[in-house]
Parts: sequence; structure tokens; C-alpha cells
Amino acid sequence: MKMDLNAIIEKMETGDQDAALTALQTFNKEKSQCFSFTPGEEEDREDGHSQERLGELVLGFLERDLQPSCQLACLETIRILSRDKKSLVPFATRHAMQILIRHAGLSQDEGFSPEIPDLEVIVEALKCLCNIVFNSEAAQEAGAELQLIVGLAERLKQCREPQWSHDVRFFDLRLMFLITALRVDVRAQLARELRGVSLLSEALDATLGLCWPDTYEVARAGFDGCSELPPLGRQETERAMELLKILFNVTFDSSRRKVDEEEAATYRHLGAILRHCIMSSSEGEERTEEMHSHTVNLLGNLPLPCLDVLLMPKVQQGSIEYIGVNMDAVKVLLEFMEKRLDRGNKLKETLLPSLNLLTESARIHRETRKFLRMKVLPPLRDVKNRPEVGNALRNKLVRLMTHIDTDVKHCAAEFLFVLCKESVSRFIKYTGYGNAAGLLAARGLMRGGRDPGHYSEDEDSDTEEYREAKPHINPVTGRVEEEQPNPMEGMTEEQKEYEAMKLVNMFDKLSREQVIQPMKIGADGKMTSLEPQELHYLASQQFGESNNSDSDSDTN
Repeated sequence: MKMDLNAIIEKMETGDQDAALTALQTFNKEKSQCFSFTPGEEEDREDGHSQERLGELVLGFLERDLQPSCQLACLETIRILSRDKKSLVPFATRHAMQILIRHAGLSQDEGFSPEIPDLEVIVEALKCLCNIVFNSEAAQEAGAELQLIVGLAERLKQCREPQWSHDVRFFDLRLMFLITALRVDVRAQLARELRGVSLLSEALDATLGLCWPDTYEVARAGFDGCSELPPLGRQETERAMELLKILFNVTFDSSRRKVDEEEAATYRHLGAILRHCIMSSSEGEERTEEMHSHTVNLLGNLPLPCLDVLLMPKVQQGSIEYIGVNMDAVKVLLEFMEKRLDRGNKLKETLLPSLNLLTESARIHRETRKFLRMKVLPPLRDVKNRPEVGNALRNKLVRLMTHIDTDVKHCAAEFLFVLCKESVSRFIKYTGYGNAAGLLAARGLMRGGRDPGHYSEDEDSDTEEYREAKPHINPVTGRVEEEQPNPMEGMTEEQKEYEAMKLVNMFDKLSREQVIQPMKIGADGKMTSLEPQELHYLASQQFGESNNSDSDSDTN
């Protein structure tokens, strides 16, 4: 039987708690799976205000001293109504937000918190707040004014106390994520005034159940020294991912500013926890990858010098060791990046965070760069195929250097350039000049040379196959090419000059019609426009010099 919204409103208007409870339970049951109102339902509203009126009445009830069951029914109704942006008007006011914050147990006013909190009521109020904050700018502003973030931070400090259920903790974190994502001022308040990085790191530590064998070395409590850890439980993984997302919000500018010693210690502490996250698994491959994705995103926000914690754990049996350093975390990050690369979907969003992280880690940490270079750019043996042909990781990355998305191709080129210690000759050796030209032009390195950088000296040992083939390698394609006949063989100098000027005139025509733009390498090594008169001058000068040299040789 179709529910009559006006009849429910009439029962609510009587003020009788039992009648209201019955009416609201009917509404909640019928609309439990409704996430938006159809046009037909909208027409049934009395002047379009029936749902707003119901929302106002429910808020009025919540200001009274109600039975927990009636409180819960009122909050469930608000949760359902707040899914629809058109029904938010009553709930986005400062007064309404104050009522919901109080029922969520987050109020900063004394005397509002019951001695024994009803966890079901708290969870339902938190769900309402999540919906309303997500959908309404006015509610976001009211939440900021009412110091919602302070209440959330205070409860987060109780992360090791058993009184709070998983649902309370999870929706606390979800609400904190939303308000910090949507309000820059709240994000800054959490980061600085409330010492958000330390607070959230402690909560992540508690969620994962960690212990600390050394200052920046982490283990799972009860599993210290185990080579394989059991998967994280579903609830712990859900809370950990929310914490990682909030930390991403509050550390968004950390990698771009200098940090003092105290901040660096805080970030290194967090980095050690993140290393544990990247080395951990969850229930199911999809959930594990999602957690690793949030971890990689956050690692990219950490100040670069603090990423040394990824290499700090001692080498143990079963560890990947390279020049005496534990490379387990770097290997996992590389495998994660390659998996995203192979998938090929939305590369800008999915691949670039891990690719940028590896690039910057390699740039600043010698051991990381040398290990990655060994894995990605091993000594060249295959010189018969173009660098972009094949299934090795180098081939896949070189293919990205001509990707249609500018950010993707730039990041792929930058990664390989850093692994080559920003040496132009080495970069061209592994990628071919044609693939390398974009980055070299952007860097002003078309004439060759090397970007200034802080790189150690290490040898670039060539394989015997490469040394033998080197004189025959075409630097543009990066492979050995079959010798091609010289198209000018047998021509006189006059014929060569005629063909050259014909080519210049063709370029000139295409340039004037704005089909192409001829370029030259400027004194700064960057590309600059070549004017038509310069084309003619260069061609005539070249052949003029050739004729002069011929006449000189005749007189001699």
C-alpha cells in the first residue's frame, strides 16, 4: 500500500512520541533503499514542501528528551531525506547541524554528552552528517563554525579505547575525510592546530596493531620477525584506508615546503607505518590494491628526504638486498607501478602517483636509483629492435614517452631520465633520440650535455653485444638499421643544390600556409621558430661554402 506522506506529517504534528515512532518507522522501511525521488513522487509533494516540513518536524523532535528508539527513527528519516539534495534545506542550517553534532557525541558544549552513549544513535547521526556535509556547502560552513573537526579529533584520541565500535570509528573517519576534503580552512586547522599528522599516525598505528622494534622499523604486534604477515581484517582495512585518505588531505603541500627537524621526525614515523602498509595485504586482491593505492598517494606527499625510511629496515632472511640495503618496499612499489601500467586504464590517475614517487625517490636516494636502474634499464643486449618494441618494463615505459597525454609521457620520460642520471647520451642510448626529443627539447638539452644533478659516479658498463653494434646503431630509432642507398649518389653539385632548394621551397610553402612550423635549436638548447628567410639563407650558405671549397681545391 502506498504511504501517505501528509498522514505521517499529521501524526508528527500531534507531538505524540509513540504515534511519531510508528509513522517514521513506516516511512523508513518503505524508503530504506531510495536514494533519489522520482518525478512522480515529486508531484505528490504538497506545494513541493512536504519533505521539508517532515525534516523540520523530525529536527524538532530531536530537541526533546526522547526514547532511544524514537531518536533512532528520527535520525534514520534524516539520513534518508538527506540523500536528496532537494530535501537538504532544513538540515543545512547552523541550528540543525548543532542538533546532529550533539547526537553524534561530538559537541564541544559541556553537559550534552550522556554518561553511557548509545552507539546506534551516534552512528546514525554520523551517517546523517556525512550525507549533509557532502551535499551542502552551507552545512560545510556550519560544521567549520561549530568546530566539528575538534570534536572528531578529540574522539580520535581515544583510538585505543575499546568503548567505541567499528561503525563509530569508521563514520568518524569518513566525516573527517569529507570535511577536510571540502574545506581548506578545516584541513589547515587539523594539520596545524590539532597536530593532525601525529594524531592520525597514532590512530593508524592503533588500527594496524603495530609494535616498534626500532625507531623507524615497524612490525605487527605478535608477528615480529615473521616473513609473512596474515592479511588485515576487513574492518581494520576500511578504517586504515579512511585514515590514509585524511592524511593525504592534511599533507597535500608537505612535499613542496621545507620541514624542521621535529616535523621531519613526524613524517619519518608516518613513512615507516606506510612502508608497513605497502608490505601488507588485505582480504582479497582488489581490497589490497585499493589500500596500496592510497598508501602510494600519501607517500608522494611526504617530504622527499623522509622517504629514506623505506630503506631503513634491516636485511633479513628472504629480503631483497641490494648493495647492503633492504629493497623490499621499492620492489613492491615497482611491481605496483608495472601492474597499473599493464592495465592501461586512466593512466594519468592510476599510474602517475606511483611513477612520480619512484622518480623522486630515485632522484634523491642513490641506492633506490641504482636498484631501479638494474631492474628497468639493465645493460643493453637487444639492439635489433626499437626501444619501444617488446614486453620488458623499459619497452613499456619508452612507449609511454609518445603517449597522447602530455603528463603521462612527461612522467615516463622523466623517470627514465633520472635513472640515466640525467645524462643525455645515456638517455638516448636506452630510448632513441626520436623518443627522447620531447624531454630534451623541454629541458633545453637538444645539443646534448647533462642536467646538473646530485648523482654519484658509477660506471655504465656496456655489453659485448652493444659494443659491437654501437657504430651501426641509428641514434634516432635506437636500433641497428639496414644500410640505405644514398639518394644523392651520382648527382652533380648543381643537381644537389636544385633538389635542396626545391625542398626549402616546399617547407617555405607549408610554413606560410601554417601547416608546419620549421624549428631550430637556439643557443640555449631549446627549440625556436625558423623563419622562411633563414631557411633560404642556410641552404644557399651551405651550397655556397661547398662551391667555394671546390674552387679552392681546383686552384690548389
